[in-house]
Amino acid sequence: MNMKMILMSSAAALAAISSAQAADAIVAAEPEPVEYVRVCDAYGSGYFYIPGTETCLKISGYIRFQVNAGPDAVNGSVSGNRGGTSDWDAVTRGQVQFTAKSDTEYGPLTGVIVLQHNADNARDQNAILDSAYIDIAGFRAGLFYSWWDDGLSGETDDIGSKVTLHNSIRYQYEATDFYAGISVDELEDSPFYNGEVPNNVGVAIGIGGKAGIFSYQVTAGYDTDNEAGAVRAMGTVAVGPGTLGLAAVWASDPGAYYSASEWAIAAEYAIKATDKLKITPAAQYYGSYGVVNAATDADFSDNDAWKVGLTVDYQIVDNFYAKATVNYLDGDNIDDVTTGFFRLQRAF
Repeated sequence: MNMKMILMSSAAALAAISSAQAADAIVAAEPEPVEYVRVCDAYGSGYFYIPGTETCLKISGYIRFQVNAGPDAVNGSVSGNRGGTSDWDAVTRGQVQFTAKSDTEYGPLTGVIVLQHNADNARDQNAILDSAYIDIAGFRAGLFYSWWDDGLSGETDDIGSKVTLHNSIRYQYEATDFYAGISVDELEDSPFYNGEVPNNVGVAIGIGGKAGIFSYQVTAGYDTDNEAGAVRAMGTVAVGPGTLGLAAVWASDPGAYYSASEWAIAAEYAIKATDKLKITPAAQYYGSYGVVNAATDADFSDNDAWKVGLTVDYQIVDNFYAKATVNYLDGDNIDDVTTGFFRLQRAF
């Protein structure tokens, strides 16, 4: 009887094993194939293909720490709502730029987004869209800086617009050593005079290029609401151990493109002391400095002014820089003022 029970139990066990082996086997799911990021070298270093597309993307930016010095420096806080009489103020900025490029039958299609966050302290901060535009076949549309944002390499010259970031549309022709373009700008937050209100329209042109050791740029703009035109010429040439820069600007009346003075001339000499150190002394003279009767009959004053300064740039290591500048301004019927800043910046 015991033997019979053993045989029956063994048969049942074998049947169960056979049934289990006949069932479908459990197989672990294989991972989805991963498309690794590919380097895109068609547009220069730093670009990579967005996975699954033929669009190349580059991520760049910088982190900046800066200490400003000057009368009531704290009034230059990022939100503009702080008062005080402190003669120094520390600020920090983080900026990230996304640049996307892809080939089309019209040439590269470019899209740029620049995000910027400024902090005067833990509470006094702002986040802004610093640029966002589309560029193809020489046409650009969006929020971007005008040619009037350009200047000499130091921090002394004052030859540009007070506001240079506009919603604009422009066309720019480019060759190897030459460019020329025209831009229509919405001057919505630029200076307003004679009772004008926002939504000014401006037209600007830019011409520039290089010829051997010489580079040049001519920029002009007309503010339709303020009925004010301005023109500026800049040039640089390599001389000895550095680069000599000269600039001149003239405005018919105070307007969006230039309003510091009726005319001004500026000069600097950027000395390449070492591979990492650049020292730039500079000076500027203003004719008819400042604006009078801004609300009713805006015009430049009869006062002149002058400005001198020194800027020092030092590359600590690759992508890590220090900059310091000090500037002194004096003139007719104005108080003299000394301003400057010290900056550390890490680019990536």
